[in-house]
Amino acid sequence: MTDTAHTIPATRRPPVKLPSAGVLIASVVLAVAVAACLLAPAIWPLDESAVDLARTRLAPSWAHPAGTDDLGRDVAHRSLYGLRVSLLVGAVAALVATVIGGLVGAVAGTVGGRTDRALMRLVDTVGALPHLLLGIFIVAMLRPSLGAVILSIGLTHWLSTARIVRSELLSLRTRPFIDAAVSGGASRLRVLTRHLLPHVLPRLALATTLMVPHAVWHETALSFLGLGLPPHLASLGNMINDGQRSLLTGAWWASLTPGLVLIVVTLALATLSGRWRDRLDPRVRAELNL
Repeated sequence: MTDTAHTIPATRRPPVKLPSAGVLIASVVLAVAVAACLLAPAIWPLDESAVDLARTRLAPSWAHPAGTDDLGRDVAHRSLYGLRVSLLVGAVAALVATVIGGLVGAVAGTVGGRTDRALMRLVDTVGALPHLLLGIFIVAMLRPSLGAVILSIGLTHWLSTARIVRSELLSLRTRPFIDAAVSGGASRLRVLTRHLLPHVLPRLALATTLMVPHAVWHETALSFLGLGLPPHLASLGNMINDGQRSLLTGAWWASLTPGLVLIVVTLALATLSGRWRDRLDPRVRAELNL
């Protein structure tokens, strides 16, 4: 009598999804940009503000791959250092906006009642004002500087974060584990810090990442209008503003390179942050079967 062989079907693992070509290209672009910004003082140790009137408006060549501007400064060199400043401003301003929005949303979603209604009216009031005009007003009240631009962007871009945090906390407050913590005698502050905020932190990290490219564009707009960073400081907005004067003399390269750097790097940031958003959103995860 022969034994019948019983085979246990192997567990089928979901296929591994490889990153798309756009994500790979964006990752390479962003990695190269960040590495170049960090290593710029070592690989290109020049003064980005040094003026050389003997080399003004030189066309692109081997000595100056992106040409020179109307003050004889190397456009490629200044674009690299301008990208450093713009990314720094964008990252710090996005972090400031996330902290402000997170605090407002946490208080509104935890306390509730009149406090919630008052804070949401504040959010609606600030949201009714154009971000750029409000940012210009804030910078005009202060002396144009790196800190003024960061504060301007941070104070005008916290609204969406506040709404997201408040919505998440209101949803979490109805969960059974929150009722159990309250029944066990946990204070409101303990419930917020130990049970609610850990669930919101991924959303805050995502909000910061999504805000960085927008903050970079906002800083560029302020600097282009002459209301952002000081003119002597290399930033992409300042360089595009300076380059528009050179267009009248045919020196088109003065604004082309910083403009391309701005577009390419911010598109890479937006692509990667959008991919991360899709992976964190449960509804999008279900649709993509991630």
